[in-house]
Amino acid sequence: MTTLSYHQHGHHQPARLPVYSLPQRVTQCRVIAAEWIKLRTQQSALWAGAGAIGLTAGFGILYAALLAARPPHGAAAAAFDPTAVSLSGIQLAQIAVGVLGAMLITSEYGSGMIRATFAAVPRRLPVLWGKAAVALAAVFAASVPAVLIAFFAGQSVLAKVGLDTSFGQPGVARAVLGSAAYLAVAAVLGLGLGALLRNTAAAVTSLFGLLFGLQLLAGMIPGSAGVTLEKFMPSTAGQAIASVHPDPGTSLGPWAGLGLFAGYTVIVLALAARRMSRGDA
Repeated sequence: MTTLSYHQHGHHQPARLPVYSLPQRVTQCRVIAAEWIKLRTQQSALWAGAGAIGLTAGFGILYAALLAARPPHGAAAAAFDPTAVSLSGIQLAQIAVGVLGAMLITSEYGSGMIRATFAAVPRRLPVLWGKAAVALAAVFAASVPAVLIAFFAGQSVLAKVGLDTSFGQPGVARAVLGSAAYLAVAAVLGLGLGALLRNTAAAVTSLFGLLFGLQLLAGMIPGSAGVTLEKFMPSTAGQAIASVHPDPGTSLGPWAGLGLFAGYTVIVLALAARRMSRGDA
């Protein structure tokens, strides 16, 4: 508000006139900022994120405790990967973060708020990119402490039976931080499915199919063909990053696997972008 003065009957009387701000140009940075506010105020998304952190740390520690109670022997001990044991919780956490990603957009479709979002950002695709950026950054930031807790707590348990390793060993830091990156990409995969299907139940069902169903189907194929095919399934490929020494017979290399998983995610996002750009809310 701005106060102006005018002269009336010899007296100065204040007159208050409204001052309207000019509309701001829609930019990708402003869209990302708006999506970050939505994420922070969406209770269901926050619960999903908290669940992912709890599953990552809790399940990894529990699995380490079970193996410490029954230590592997012989060939199993030689192939034992203590880092992968501590990070085993990402197998469950990937669902939690995928659901979080899906709900970032399906909740708006369900409530009808997506119309207001598209009214503010008529070109639409910046909304998808903004949500993807927020999901990727937020889940990675939350997953880093989760995987660090899982690793160090799990190793302290395994140390009681002499099966632990240290963070400074070759490949360990890559496996730990790479697991956080895997969960971040899984959240974007869930977002892509949510934007494509526009329904939470459908997106979550499809997420289970991609992460578990395809892997199970490949495992049902007999012989070496099934083993080879399973290496290229989304979940198997992506989780190679969590192993210090992935078995080349059953999985891809760490970065190749994560790259392939990111490739699946990009394809889903591209399909979602194609549907979103058609303009049907």
